Amino acid sequence: MDTLAIGALLLAVMLVLLACGVWIGLTLAIVGWVGQAFFTTTPPGKNLFSAFWESNASWELAALPLFIWMGEILFRTRLSEQMFEGLAPWLNRVPGRLMHTTILGCGIFGSVSGSSAATCATIAKVALPELRRRGYDERIALGSLATAGTLGILIPPSITMVVYAVAADASIIRVFLAGFLPGFLLMALFSGYIAWWSLRNPEKTPPADPPLGLLQKIRASGNLIPCGLLIVFIVWVLIAGWATATECAAYGVIGSLVTAAWSRQLTWRNFWEGLMGATRTSCMIMFILAGAAFLTKTMAFTGIPRELAEWVNGLHLSPYALISALVLVYLVLGTALDGISMIVLTSAIVLPMIQKAGFDLVWFGIFIVLLVEIAEVTPPVGFNLFVLQNMTGKDSNTIARAAIPFFGCLVVCIAIITAFPAIVTWLPNAVMGVPK
Repeated sequence: MDTLAIGALLLAVMLVLLACGVWIGLTLAIVGWVGQAFFTTTPPGKNLFSAFWESNASWELAALPLFIWMGEILFRTRLSEQMFEGLAPWLNRVPGRLMHTTILGCGIFGSVSGSSAATCATIAKVALPELRRRGYDERIALGSLATAGTLGILIPPSITMVVYAVAADASIIRVFLAGFLPGFLLMALFSGYIAWWSLRNPEKTPPADPPLGLLQKIRASGNLIPCGLLIVFIVWVLIAGWATATECAAYGVIGSLVTAAWSRQLTWRNFWEGLMGATRTSCMIMFILAGAAFLTKTMAFTGIPRELAEWVNGLHLSPYALISALVLVYLVLGTALDGISMIVLTSAIVLPMIQKAGFDLVWFGIFIVLLVEIAEVTPPVGFNLFVLQNMTGKDSNTIARAAIPFFGCLVVCIAIITAFPAIVTWLPNAVMGVPK
């Protein structure tokens, strides 16, 4: 059978299983098993065990449950509520008001965690209950969280960026620096849409609080001190090089526990409930990661990503037509693969095509990271959709529909950096000089 036909068949099996209500991680594993058992000569059982072990036995992944536990502690001890009370007076006159905290929180936290899943899960645990309680529109909150959570892989440090830099033989520091301005641009686009939507739908935004004077605002900002100091501390030790992202996550848990105890909000009950909540969420995410890792092995053995890349190479397109074709290819791959696998399985064919077309490899790194971000919110295997689905009980298609406007912001960001590549290349060139 033709390789691309095999891919279409596996996608159909996945859609049927998801429609029947099969667990997401189990669905991915079943599709991987079907692909290996019927369309390859490799033993699926052996690969299943190795994929499950390799995907979860990772030092970098240790940061995930720790960051989620930190979010659980903040949520269950009123520290997150105090943070919103401190932010509210300053955002009172901004269209959308506290809805912007999802974007700002994901941007800040993404710079620490380097993980889309950890960013999405942690900020959702802190922000979503508080926004619901205050009467904000849940649909916009879910859409913004699903897409802004992807900032974890765009704003450095980012595991995806490291993998790309190694695959492209590019400077990791240059790729990191290149992610900052596009990250800020994307945050501005997300917040701009929230402001526009709020002006168009004033009845879906809770009424503004009574205006406060400057001294009252400053007094209210005292509520920001506990969480603010915790965030500043985590970012500081990471930037200073004193700790890795995983160690920062451990510091975050210790800091949140100390802060909660100092404010006399930590009890044995909310400590245990937070630990169990973090355990359930982390196990759910890791099970999905394991299923995705096994499906990735299947894709590698069947050669579907390589076949797609070779098909594009055989078209002999102009530079911008090539970029357009690659957007379509990576969007298709994003329905079944995680971002790192997309890069690893296609780089050997795609990168020479990009160099031949005259594109900067650092610029293409940010371009492909943005495409990976889109894959995180693209059904049927949009990872952030699954995270929010399991945290909120909402159907993943409902969350995907809520994310459509923010999905559009991602597409606009890709179009802007394609038309103005200096947005990506200016900062690394300014800091490290123009490469010869």
